[in-house]
Amino acid sequence: MSPSFSLRQHRILLAGTAALLLAPLGCATSTQAGAARDEAALRTDAPPRVKPKWGLVIHGGAGVISRENLSPEREAAMRAALTQALQAGHAVLAKGGRSLDAVTAAIRVLEDSPYFNAGKGAVFNHDGVNELDAALMDGKTRAAGAVAGVRHIQNPIDLARRVMEKSPHVMMVGDGAEAFAQSQGMPLVDAKYFYTEERWQGLQRALEQEKAKTAPPVTPGQPPAIQQQPAVPGVSPAAPGLPPAMQQPPVAPGQPPATQPPPATPGEPPATPGSSSTSSLEPGVDPVTGDHKFGTVGAVALDQEGNLAAGTSTGGMTNKRFGRVGDSPIIGAGTYADERCAVSATGHGEFFIRYTVARDICARVEYQDLPLPEAANVVIHDVLVKAGGEGGVIAMDRQGNVAMPFNSTGMYRGYIGEDGTPSVAIFQSP
Repeated sequence: MSPSFSLRQHRILLAGTAALLLAPLGCATSTQAGAARDEAALRTDAPPRVKPKWGLVIHGGAGVISRENLSPEREAAMRAALTQALQAGHAVLAKGGRSLDAVTAAIRVLEDSPYFNAGKGAVFNHDGVNELDAALMDGKTRAAGAVAGVRHIQNPIDLARRVMEKSPHVMMVGDGAEAFAQSQGMPLVDAKYFYTEERWQGLQRALEQEKAKTAPPVTPGQPPAIQQQPAVPGVSPAAPGLPPAMQQPPVAPGQPPATQPPPATPGEPPATPGSSSTSSLEPGVDPVTGDHKFGTVGAVALDQEGNLAAGTSTGGMTNKRFGRVGDSPIIGAGTYADERCAVSATGHGEFFIRYTVARDICARVEYQDLPLPEAANVVIHDVLVKAGGEGGVIAMDRQGNVAMPFNSTGMYRGYIGEDGTPSVAIFQSP
């Protein structure tokens, strides 16, 4: 297929597709009518509108997000948190602040909310521990900072920024990242800060599902073996199932957190890559809501000086093992910004890494001179779909054009422009 034919084909496919040029939009409210207006304003086939001079767009994760599994109370709470994040970023931009500051402010709000899989609302890994990743990039300078696998940082996006501004490096991980945080005067929080009953129960259900898939068949005439709770670092064997946050001692000031031993499940040999016991690495149904969702938060912003920035933060996947890291903290995969384009992604991270999704979108804008909405749509609805990857992105260009394509049934998302009117949407159709 020739490049010109491919370009024409994509432009035909893109007539009225999942990308927007947004102007002042309907006010996001907690009422049903307000939510319906926002869903209509941010629908995937909305026509182009007059582009703004500056603004902010955010996401809170994508996946099979159904109205049936999202209670009115939870939906209202999540819309309120998204609205608060938009307003926090807008407050920075309205005063002439930097896009980098707006992105950080918006993501910090989402990290502090228990409703999103980042910061306070992070999911538990196989060992009953919260491991957090984040990245931030300044489009004007292409400076970037990222952290992965941190366990005691209240707002990982702030640490990612410290890495970018206070070190010669781009990414730091685990204990080293937390030691750097302390050297910068950032406090470490006790693991119990991240504990929420909902996320803990989600892990228990995931472990039960995993156990059911890997349990050996029962021999006729013999009772089934007594199943034991998975070992959790910091939990006494005499008290199985208790949240690790209630058992782990606080981190001593001035010292990095102790390294946790590798996971172990009583009565089972250590898992090896490719074995059935690694099934927890595959994306699956959220054990709490029943939805198939990739939990991430992110923001991209264009400031009054015409500069772009992007940031992403996540708690990863429930029941993840082996120090797994997804695309969120990887520059060019889940987070990217340059002088033309800024992208934050959410989805099945392994695919976003392999296809360098965030950079690919911006590269199409730079090298093929594609409009941002078209570039984002091609990558999400063509490249990723053919590869079997699920998820979406939020993106802005330096003209203020916005794109929010996703190939799942829903994505928590929101936009706010110069007039300060926030709009929030969740589903694919109003």
